[in-house]
Amino acid sequence: MEQISIPFGWVMRFCYNLLENYGLAIILFTLFTKIIIFPVTLWTHKNSVKLVKIQPQLNELKIKYFGEKDIISEKQLELYKEEKYHPLLGMVPMIIQIFLLICVIQIIYNPLTHILSLDSSVINTLVNAFNETVSADVSKNSVQLAVVKAVQEGFFVSGIDLGSIKALDMNFIGFDLSATPISSVGIMYAVPLAAGASSLALSLFQNKMNPIQAEQGKVSTIITNAISVGISLILGGFVPAGIGLYWIFSNLFTMLQQVILNAIINPKKHIDYKRLEETKEELNKLESIGSVSSKENVKRAKADYKRFFSVANKHLVFYSEKNGFYKYYERLINYLLAHSNIIIHYITSDPDDNIFKLAEKENKIKAYYIDEKRLITLFMKMDADIVVMTMPDIDNFHYKRSYVKKDIEYIYVFHGPTTSVHMNFNKGSLDNYDTVFCTGEFHVKEIRRQEEVYNLNKKNLIVCGYGFLETLKEKYDSLEKTDIKTKKVLVAPSWQKDNILDLCIDSLLDELLGKGFDVTVRPHPEYVKRYPQRMDEIVKRYENYEGDDLTFELDFASSNSLYQSDIVITDWSAAAYEFSYVTLKPSIFIDTPMKINNPEYEKIGIEPLEIKLRSEIGKRFAVGDFSTLSDSIETMLLNKDEYSAKIENIRNTYIANFMKSGEVGGKYIIRQLINKQNKKENE
Repeated sequence: MEQISIPFGWVMRFCYNLLENYGLAIILFTLFTKIIIFPVTLWTHKNSVKLVKIQPQLNELKIKYFGEKDIISEKQLELYKEEKYHPLLGMVPMIIQIFLLICVIQIIYNPLTHILSLDSSVINTLVNAFNETVSADVSKNSVQLAVVKAVQEGFFVSGIDLGSIKALDMNFIGFDLSATPISSVGIMYAVPLAAGASSLALSLFQNKMNPIQAEQGKVSTIITNAISVGISLILGGFVPAGIGLYWIFSNLFTMLQQVILNAIINPKKHIDYKRLEETKEELNKLESIGSVSSKENVKRAKADYKRFFSVANKHLVFYSEKNGFYKYYERLINYLLAHSNIIIHYITSDPDDNIFKLAEKENKIKAYYIDEKRLITLFMKMDADIVVMTMPDIDNFHYKRSYVKKDIEYIYVFHGPTTSVHMNFNKGSLDNYDTVFCTGEFHVKEIRRQEEVYNLNKKNLIVCGYGFLETLKEKYDSLEKTDIKTKKVLVAPSWQKDNILDLCIDSLLDELLGKGFDVTVRPHPEYVKRYPQRMDEIVKRYENYEGDDLTFELDFASSNSLYQSDIVITDWSAAAYEFSYVTLKPSIFIDTPMKINNPEYEKIGIEPLEIKLRSEIGKRFAVGDFSTLSDSIETMLLNKDEYSAKIENIRNTYIANFMKSGEVGGKYIIRQLINKQNKKENE
């Protein structure tokens, strides 16, 4: 580091020779360094403004894909690339500041080398003579300062001109800049206090003027300020006061520098602060829902993690992202419980998952709560024979296939009756699964075509069906059927961007209300969770509506209203297909913008089922073009028998093994576990 400091020593010597005042030389040196690195500082300032400029978009990504960390990371990197933002560039000023500080420390501690530019042989002679003379143990860092002080107090070495050393005045407005304040008394204590005060002033200033620091949260701001002031107090107290002087004026010049930077690139001209605050508030509301993890849950997750890995020879594991996902496994698990002695290890990331109540009654189910902190490690250390999941993208992002056991069979289970693999999922979402439990032959065609287009290894495709649909059918058949003259119309939008509620709910209701229908608006629970303010505004708009034919259903404890309806109106919600397949009644689809997770889906050359069936199990309407909607509903209800036969035929075509999916999937798992066991015994 001493060699790297030499060029900066030249600058310091120039400043000293120019001003012939040690303190002023340090101040001028500090100003020069700010000027020298200004182009880099301007570059990083531009990058910082760019980050805050795109922050509303980043917030919107986090809102749109809330809870899906892998997708958020991917989309965030895409946005960075698109906007040419460099995430690591923000580290450059700090690295430069640390580098300069180290150089200054070298210069201040070694005035014979850097200020007076004495020959190294002369310096060595002086240092050796001084060490032989004094009995005190002089540290290596401060030895040149000690020599200067000794020479100025009468120490001499014959044959060496000491005039320049005697002339080196290291005092500045009453402060000895060669002294360490903590070892001195009186006025010297003002140096660390001034360093701390300048650091606090800079922090407060930057919190208002620096575009990135201005967006920090209160806790982050307090912590940053405290650390900055603490470092400054230590820096000002335990090193020579000259270094403290450099630090004080570096902070002051940084404030001036920030004013100049903002004048050149004014953040207010580039950043939409109104939109930023709106998206920040929306994201904060979303994150506040269920965000607090209690100490009990932390302990519980730790204990369950340990308990899971304490079990040897785990054969079968199910993973559930949250409460409510059990319904997609229910038929499968019921078959396994009834026809085998397999112990089912059920992992959930929801501490309130209903699986824990079920596990209390069923001793062949072992339930574990694993929080996100431990989930990544758990997947890496997974040691079961078969793992069943509804979560796509295994091994593509944070959650990896096991590093411990390479022969685990990972099985994917769908949670939608018409979900297309090539449009509804990210590209490659199922590539790292060994087996896929397909809803119908349409999944086989989609997956095989993807394997062909992208030259992928063939997966094991088991045409099982869709168990949750069977459960819904049983519940629907058990409902008491009543002949109600007023026909029930249920508006059930999705929660994706540009859904019915956001685009056309008012024009839709204008066409439905007062037409003899009993209309219920049942938003997606996720929409209410994410956008409560929007939902409240919609409900308030109809507070003074005088008719008795409109209801907003915001209690999602029961789905009876869905299956007691005569017709469902949606945009892209899978609930409409579940409704039609179960009740054999038609649905109406509003063509809001599609949610496309894979922009390359058209490469596969197969029309996604979500698009294909919209005109087959009901009718499609463009957004806002509702002039014939009520008449169409009347006609569809008059021809309900015709629709029933058509929908039943469609269901039987696309949903395999209806009412037998659990048996097909269960038999496959049992067979695979037996094969794995036989293979182990024969090895």
